[in-house]
Parts: sequence; C-alpha cells; structure tokens
Amino acid sequence: MARVDVEDRRFDTPKGTRRSVPFRGSGDSDRFGRFTEWVARGMGTPGFLLGLSVFAISWMAWNTFAPEPLRFDSIAIGFTALTLVLSLQASYAAPLILLAQNRQDDRDRVQIEQDRQRAERNLADTEYLAREVVALRLAMRDVATKDFIRSELRAMLEELDRKDEEEREHAAS
Repeated sequence: MARVDVEDRRFDTPKGTRRSVPFRGSGDSDRFGRFTEWVARGMGTPGFLLGLSVFAISWMAWNTFAPEPLRFDSIAIGFTALTLVLSLQASYAAPLILLAQNRQDDRDRVQIEQDRQRAERNLADTEYLAREVVALRLAMRDVATKDFIRSELRAMLEELDRKDEEEREHAAS
C-alpha cells in the first residue's frame, strides 16, 4: 500500500509552492509573525517602560540593600548581570520589532495595491458614466419637448386658419 504524503493531499496550495519535505516546526506559519507584532506593540506602551523601570530599580535596590548572602549582582562591578539581562532583552527586541515592521510593510503594500485597483475601477466607472451622460444629453437634443410640440401645433393651426380664410375669400370673389 502506497503512503500518501500529507503535502500531496493539500489542495489549497498551488503545486509549485508545496514543499517536498515539510518543515516540522511550521505548524501555523503566521503564528510567529503575530507573536512579533504582539511583542512590538507591547514594547511600545508606557506600561512596558514603567515595568522595565520598576524591574531595573528593584534589581538594583535588592542588590544594594539586601543582606550580603542574598545578593546575586554586585554594585561594585556595576550590576553586570542586570546589564547582561537588559542587553539580552534589547538584542531580541530589535529584530522582533523589525519583523513586525516588515509584516506591516507587507500589509501596507497589499492595501496600497488594492486602493490603486479600486481607484482605477472608480475612474473607469466615472468615465463610463460621464460618456453616458454626454450621450443622453446629445439624445435629448433630438427629442421633441412639450414647448416644441405646442409651437409646431400653433404654427399648423395658424396655417390652417390662414388657408381657410384664403378659401373663403377665394370663394367670395
């Protein structure tokens, strides 16, 4: 019995973009991107800055005022462990923020393209409607209006009255 690969059963992915060997840790490929955006949004808040400040102040206060055997970072060497922890946090924060910005740039590019296509459709629709309005205006010039029909009927009545008078005069002479 032949084994059917999981990727061969996927119909929602074009055949050319399917991987021959699936990446084991992929799961939800967008999960990491959403995580980076969540981290970037969190780091930009006053709450994060306040929390980081409280953490650093607490660290320094503990290692300054706590009993000597309970201290884990020495003030004498400039809180080296705190510096390393903050450096580690910064070394992960910068790439996560850049990844989140790249995802936002991708979304912005897609939105700009959709806006451009929508604007092109709106322009084409507007031009079509303008041509239709012009065609209707031109067609309306050929349509007889009430005033035109009335004036034509009056002219015909006057002509018939004139002919009747001419016939009466011609018959009377």
